[in-house]
Amino acid sequence: MRMRLDEHLPVDHRLSTVYRIGAGLMGLVLLAFGILGLVDKVGFFDTGGDRVAGLNTNGALSVLSICVGLLLFVGMVIGGNFASTLNMVFGVLFILSGFVNLALLDTDLNILAFHMQNVLFSFVVGLLLMIFGMYGRVTSALPHDNPYWQARHPEQAERERRRRSALRARALSQGKKGPAR
Repeated sequence: MRMRLDEHLPVDHRLSTVYRIGAGLMGLVLLAFGILGLVDKVGFFDTGGDRVAGLNTNGALSVLSICVGLLLFVGMVIGGNFASTLNMVFGVLFILSGFVNLALLDTDLNILAFHMQNVLFSFVVGLLLMIFGMYGRVTSALPHDNPYWQARHPEQAERERRRRSALRARALSQGKKGPAR
């Protein structure tokens, strides 16, 4: 059986909060960076070294940051697996962007005006987004009540559900309250 990243999570599952917080925080950082860049009225493809919050920027990078920040806010609003997957996808894209822009640093193709601190920022944001997106989904020791563990181990999850049901039925037949689960 293969695991898909779009498996359904219950709407109120606690993992959704982590995905929402990650998307919201990173979206806020990118949105603030983009807005500050546009407020400074830097040229759209200017590579002259305009700085915002310690990072080099131009109009194109500012607009791109605003767009990605808004998309992450959409992920925060939707939540669940959508936010998780969006965080992971943008995390990978940020890391790839860091590598591509590292290769373009001292060339005429550096249209986003990246400097080394921008590359490092891209790596850090990418890593954080991937951590927020993969939290509770990717590890060797997921708890058995985790929906992703259950999707990866359906037979064992079913056996555990039947065992819990039998224990609950036995406790009810003896006049005791059943387990909380």
